[in-house]
Amino acid sequence: MNPFLKIILILVAAVIAVKLLPLTLALGCIFAAALAVFALVGVSLVAVLLCLGLLLAALLSPIWIPLLALVGLIALIKRGTRAPA
Repeated sequence: MNPFLKIILILVAAVIAVKLLPLTLALGCIFAAALAVFALVGVSLVAVLLCLGLLLAALLSPIWIPLLALVGLIALIKRGTRAPA
């Protein structure tokens, strides 16, 4: 291919790229805004789920705290009565 033709093709490609720059920039900004919204929704969803988990743990604490204490007491008794090898 002729070097002159290569230079003309590169210049045409550069002109097309400059003409499409506003459209490309607008699409990039829209994509970035959508990504920021999805990140915000995701972080909010994680926070809501964490709060719900803490609320559930607080509501069920009259059940699981005595059970946890009972399991710990049983483990201590089993460890204390174990015969040495």
